[in-house]
Amino acid sequence: MQKQFERVLAFHCAPTLAGMKPSNLISCTSERFPAIDALIVEYQSALAGSGVCFQMLCRCERRALILVYREEMLAEQLACPEVSRLLRKAGYPADAPLDTLLNILGTRLSECKEFPHEIGLFLGYPVADVVGFWQNGGRGYQFCGHWKVYADVEQAKERFARYDRVRRALCQKVEAGRSIVNLFSVA
Repeated sequence: MQKQFERVLAFHCAPTLAGMKPSNLISCTSERFPAIDALIVEYQSALAGSGVCFQMLCRCERRALILVYREEMLAEQLACPEVSRLLRKAGYPADAPLDTLLNILGTRLSECKEFPHEIGLFLGYPVADVVGFWQNGGRGYQFCGHWKVYADVEQAKERFARYDRVRRALCQKVEAGRSIVNLFSVA
């Protein structure tokens, strides 16, 4: 199970682990990861000091949604005036600490029938793309890659290419037997 979890982290979270992005979201099925709580505790402990954190945002009988994030990067992202303004507009309290914002996001994920659109702000998507998604209901985008792009397609393509390169490199290292913990923990 640990090797499978390493593969999931490498594939879905490489940009965050490498410090290029504030967070990534992973979905772990109960069938594939029956001891997900223990894995999260193990990795949280092993990566303590690296700035990489894990938070179970929500779970149901079949799956758990886990945010893998760089605490400092995510706090800075959410404190940006434009991002903070959009979060307040979505009903988040002004100047709330990161743990409060994550708890609210988790509650919204658990209670909503669809993903709360502000999740893009937590995942480090450009504000213009998050707003474009909100305003257009996910339609009318100019390009689709790691997210739907509504503005600055060329910059998004460059970013997606960087994310893909780091993903390939990390997946290769994990497949060659290297562990996420050894690669990213701070000794």
